Amino acid sequence: MTTNVLILCTHNSARSVLSEGMLNHPAKKLGKGVRAYSAGSAPSGRINPTALEALQNAGVSSEGYRSKSWDEFTEADAPEMRIVITVCDSAAAEQCPYWPGSPVKVHWGYPDPSNAPESDKKNAFELTRQAIAYRMLQLLQLPLETMSNRELQKALTEISQS
Repeated sequence: MTTNVLILCTHNSARSVLSEGMLNHPAKKLGKGVRAYSAGSAPSGRINPTALEALQNAGVSSEGYRSKSWDEFTEADAPEMRIVITVCDSAAAEQCPYWPGSPVKVHWGYPDPSNAPESDKKNAFELTRQAIAYRMLQLLQLPLETMSNRELQKALTEISQS
């Protein structure tokens, strides 16, 4: 059974996209039954090109990403999420929609690399990508298929503090 993970930020243009890529890529390589999706509360309608570049530089495909609303994941035909992760403080503070299946929710905040000065932007995106990758690898090491939601919540909270 696949564990679906929804990663949220406000604009779904940078941090959530980096997170989607940095979870799906190693999950596939490691043969883990985990599938990440990303969305935003107020999607910008475009993916930050520096986020795509950071993924490409890490050997992760940058194909198929699009900025989309979290509303897509409340539809009847949407995949049921087991985990919802917010990666920006503003999305964490917003009232999220009802997610079918009552997924485990956690906040893993990262500063917005888009706000870095132009001369530091590529480095800011790379550092953010690395920080995200570290947590995503920790998530992939969890025995997700045997964990209760309570155990999962505790483990994800511990990861957020690492």
